[in-house]
Amino acid sequence: MENDPNQKRTLIALGLCFVLVSVYLTWFAPSASPPPVATPPVATAHDAGGVAPPPVASARPVTPPPPPKDARPRGSDAEPTAEPPVRTIAVQRKLVHYLFSTEGAGLSSAELQGAKNREQLALSFSEGWAQLVGKDVPHAPQMNLAAPVPSEPLPFAVVVSGDAPVPGTLRYTAEQGDHRITFVGRTESWEITRVISWVDDGYELSSTLTLRNLTGHPLSGELVVPWVRAIDPAHEEKPSFFGGVGNVSDSACFVKDSYEHETVSDKVQTKEKLGPVSWVGINQQYFVSAVCPVGGAKEGKCVLTTSPTERRVVGRFPIQVGPQQSFTQSFGAFLGPKETDLLSAVPTLPANREESASPAPVHLERAVDYGIWAALCKPMLWFLKKCHEFVGNWGVAIILLTFVVKVLLVPLTHRAMVGQEAMKKLQPKVEALKKKYPDDKERQQMEMMKLYQEAGVNPFGSCLMLLIQLPVWAALFTTLRNSFELYGEPFTAHFLTDLTIKDPTYLLPFLLGVSQIITSRLQPPALDPAQQRMMVWFMPIFFTAILLNYPAGLLLYIFTNNLLTVLQQAVLKRLLARGGDSAAPLKPALEKRK
Repeated sequence: MENDPNQKRTLIALGLCFVLVSVYLTWFAPSASPPPVATPPVATAHDAGGVAPPPVASARPVTPPPPPKDARPRGSDAEPTAEPPVRTIAVQRKLVHYLFSTEGAGLSSAELQGAKNREQLALSFSEGWAQLVGKDVPHAPQMNLAAPVPSEPLPFAVVVSGDAPVPGTLRYTAEQGDHRITFVGRTESWEITRVISWVDDGYELSSTLTLRNLTGHPLSGELVVPWVRAIDPAHEEKPSFFGGVGNVSDSACFVKDSYEHETVSDKVQTKEKLGPVSWVGINQQYFVSAVCPVGGAKEGKCVLTTSPTERRVVGRFPIQVGPQQSFTQSFGAFLGPKETDLLSAVPTLPANREESASPAPVHLERAVDYGIWAALCKPMLWFLKKCHEFVGNWGVAIILLTFVVKVLLVPLTHRAMVGQEAMKKLQPKVEALKKKYPDDKERQQMEMMKLYQEAGVNPFGSCLMLLIQLPVWAALFTTLRNSFELYGEPFTAHFLTDLTIKDPTYLLPFLLGVSQIITSRLQPPALDPAQQRMMVWFMPIFFTAILLNYPAGLLLYIFTNNLLTVLQQAVLKRLLARGGDSAAPLKPALEKRK
């Protein structure tokens, strides 16, 4: 037992020696040169720029590289390869700050500038009241339209598939000049030159890609235009019936005169669309990032993929390049807000700038999708913009819209209100019918309907006013949740600072609820006291609870409409009290019943 400590030390020493020898043989021992007839191994993305030898190249006899450079394993004193390092190139424009990467010649960041080009930030209840009393609240971060996805090509990267693929991880040399960056890369089969240019102002980019076939045989494949965006599900909100306007991004494209998009779900979804492709991109609620072929729609394919953590859209365009020949294709890119006038002005320029042909439309404005309410939303937005040009405030523009809609609906609402007043005067007759037929509900209803018919009164007139307003509310809600013109716009500096999201103080919903109770009390009393209580108290409270999280701009419209309704009802009562002829249809019926 006296030798036990020594035995333990011996075993530990032998174990350490074994570990050291294993490490040396694995990482540090010189390896033998490859056999003269062997084909060199396929390089990894980090060893050779991500370029896998194409099938046609691997079939030819290839002279192996000399041992000192390529035969040594990693970790030795081998000389570095000639692969260019990954560099980031910053471009700061007035409206967008870009970060370009020499890996794939793509975008790693596109941060929009300006107070309005921010992500939407809903304030909490306490923050809303702090803002109301003039205190500072957190600001939302700037909108970034190029968020790379790990293991995927960068947005707007150069990718070619087919006989001689060009991966999105290929590294390029880059030279930055005046309003342009020139990327140059090379594979065994291609020499790739990409020139990205821009102007001082605007959200557009121009890209000209040239592929030169270095082989002695034709190459065919597809020019792949990827646009991917990483998504944090915690920062996305789907639209809901209870008012959330949502901020979900869709993979989208415009193919064959049709807007196609794939909405996110709980699982990965993919959709393909064949035909002339006008643009591909990621369409968010108020912003869009899109790439379009210069010279008009180009025959190809659009592949849309969505998952909870990413959005991906890929445009695929077939190419065929002869030996020692070159292929050139230009693309335009737009990364900015979905302002309708701005999107409509984005053209697809002629492929040859010297041509006199007029630019072809891109139809990027179709990214603003109003759905079934487009026929109402477009003139409504036009009117709001005209009002905003005059008053300079979008909240006041919504109030003016309420006035105009109220005036246009005066004939219908006046008729409904006259009917309500007539029904109030018929209440004694209705009560008499209830007493006359206390146990015969069917006879009661028949006699009451006969009474209403003789008096020329519609008992459902109050519902008519609500049904008339519903399409206007739906169109205004759709306009608020899709139009960048209204995005982030305040009513005042401290109250309703964003008309496209809910009022965080809930002050406007409270005022709306009070106005709704007042307008309900102006309605003719129901036959049943329980029904009367429900119409005067329960329904307004329930209606207000549903609207708590709706956009403040919509609540401002409904609140203003309620105030105008009360005013209109007061004016009508005064006219009727003066003996106006509005109640004339009621007199014969009352006299007949007497």
